[in-house]
Amino acid sequence: QVRLIESGGGLVQAGGSLTLSCAASRNIPSFATIGWYRQAPGKQRELVALCTSDGRTNYADSVKDRFIISRDNAKNTVVLQMNSLKSEDTAVYYCNSVTRLGGDYWGQGTQVTVSS
Repeated sequence: QVRLIESGGGLVQAGGSLTLSCAASRNIPSFATIGWYRQAPGKQRELVALCTSDGRTNYADSVKDRFIISRDNAKNTVVLQMNSLKSEDTAVYYCNSVTRLGGDYWGQGTQVTVSS
């Protein structure tokens, strides 16, 4: 079992920045992937950014050059730095991890609201 606890959501004006953190209950290098998804009202959940166990990162096209995902293995934390936020970034953001054995875990979600 893996617990993921998100923090850092909130309300920000368009063009501003927010930082989301995800604290994992297990060592991050033990995961196959760990990252962030989001779900806006009336839309499907979508990938935002993730890190793989070999250090690669993957971003949705809509956030490339604006968001940065990083991980702190010592603190078992994954951070999503979100810059130049747009109203269309408004969503509930979820931390997700997939273990090497295929276990799929989600955090409770944190709301990000960008006002235009």
